[in-house]
Amino acid sequence: MPTKAAALKYDKDKAQAPTVIAKGKGNIAEIIIKKAKEFNVPIFANKALVNSLIDLEIDHEIPSELYKAVADTFIWLMKNEKQFGKKF
Repeated sequence: MPTKAAALKYDKDKAQAPTVIAKGKGNIAEIIIKKAKEFNVPIFANKALVNSLIDLEIDHEIPSELYKAVADTFIWLMKNEKQFGKKF
């Protein structure tokens, strides 16, 4: 099974929900992960969530069915910001 990756962006002033800004399988997923690491963007691994995000269109807000899963991801991110003392 190929590696999968999806990247989200959330700007509460411009959108009501997070937006998929990158996604891919195989080599594209590896590039997304490499870039995230290069820019110190935290990586959250959740197979079910990435399988749901991979089918969404780029630059579209996530559907309401994914709000809880994505909110859990953002909570994880906020906890890591506090733990490591930096903003991602």
